[in-house]
Amino acid sequence: MLKKMDKKNLLQYKKILLGMKEKIVGEIKQMSNDASVSQKEIAGDSSGHGMHIADIASDMYDREFSLGLASNDRELLYKVNEALQKVNDGNFGICAQCAKPIAVARLKAIPYAQTCLKCQEKLETK
Repeated sequence: MLKKMDKKNLLQYKKILLGMKEKIVGEIKQMSNDASVSQKEIAGDSSGHGMHIADIASDMYDREFSLGLASNDRELLYKVNEALQKVNDGNFGICAQCAKPIAVARLKAIPYAQTCLKCQEKLETK
């Protein structure tokens, strides 16, 4: 029978994952706020003076870049939420592919890891 992680370690990882989640949500909110401010600037101010076309292009590039980052953050948030669910279920630290324990060093580096290093390498070479 597979030995599950003890409650003390589960609580440690839960705290780490909750911290990550809070940080990611904050970053997504900040990017959203920045994007809405940028939209208002592109529309022009109340004096009727719009922005120069180069400034608009630069702002649009920045917005697209931020949207890409936000997308990455949402994906990471999804993985963190999955890991938190596994903590709650008591299945945290178990490889989703081979059902063996994920190495502590890997979990310290990537607390939301779903696979052990061996299975991750197999997935990446496919």
